Amino acid sequence: MLRDALRALRLTAALWLISVVLYTLPLLMIGQGLFPAQANGSLLRLEGRVVGSALIGQPFASARYFWGRPSAIAYSTGPGAPSSSPSNLGPTNPALATRVREGAELLQAAGLRPPAADLLYASGSGLDPHLSPGAAAQQIERVSAARRLSPDQLRQLVRRHTKGRSLGLLGEPRVNVLTLNLELDRLAP
Repeated sequence: MLRDALRALRLTAALWLISVVLYTLPLLMIGQGLFPAQANGSLLRLEGRVVGSALIGQPFASARYFWGRPSAIAYSTGPGAPSSSPSNLGPTNPALATRVREGAELLQAAGLRPPAADLLYASGSGLDPHLSPGAAAQQIERVSAARRLSPDQLRQLVRRHTKGRSLGLLGEPRVNVLTLNLELDRLAP
């Protein structure tokens, strides 16, 4: 009986060594060596400090910024990293209908009539940092008035930040709202 327990313990230790150290460590080294920015979360820095990730949406409430999609991230949960999870609200859920209606009213009050769908609905993960080029273009007049920039300047800025389909065929064209707003701050602080 003791012999079986020791054998099981040795087997557990060997499998742990294989799966945690011998498999994971080379993958970590390859990731850090070949793709250090991606392996570390695609962090964006401004003047040496981290301002966000290119992979996670952030809220922007000021009229001076392009607004992103509704997010599942709870940014105001106190110290530490924000928590996130999808809402799991289905199309027949009254809470989703209320959230969308309230969001539409806020967007329409800001002059977005009718607001683009991606300004009303969260992405599947609830973390998406991207908007469609149409949703970004819909906000140009509002940002232009708030920043006192010409709409043409903002159109060019949106075009520069529009990424095409991945590999030329996957997904839809998209604009990363955080990188767009960071360049907007550099253009007109």
